[in-house]
Formats: sequence, C-alpha cells, structure tokens
Amino acid sequence: MAREWIVFAICLGLGGHIAVGVVLHAPERWPRSNAGFYGLLIGLAVYVVVQLGRSVWWFYRGRRATMGKSPPPWSAQ
Repeated sequence: MAREWIVFAICLGLGGHIAVGVVLHAPERWPRSNAGFYGLLIGLAVYVVVQLGRSVWWFYRGRRATMGKSPPPWSAQ
C-alpha cells in the first residue's frame, strides 16, 4: 500500500514539474493562475499512464512465466 502512495506522489510531482515547464516555456497558452490545476490534471494523467504500463508489464511477465514451465538450465534437478 505504501508503494502505491509513493508512486502516486511521484506522479503528482512529475505532473507539477511538467506544468511549470509548460507555463514557463509557453506563458501565452497556459496562464500562471491555472498552473496548479493543470499540474494536478497532468499528474493524474501521468499516474494513469504509469499504472497502465505496470499492468501491461505484469501481464507480459505472467504470460512469459507460464509459457516456459521448464526449469532453467543451471538448476540441479
């Protein structure tokens, strides 16, 4: 459970950094007054992308583990 909160906090922080970068590089498109809201939205979007990536990784890893049930060549069996 703590791992998920850590991932969530990192994603929100990354979203805030992305929003600040966009505000600094394109202030005419993104007003500073909405930077916090945009940071939250971008952070949530980053979190969704990270969770989708983790789900794909778990699915890929699970399929790979079930496809090759033979023991590794270095095992002593």
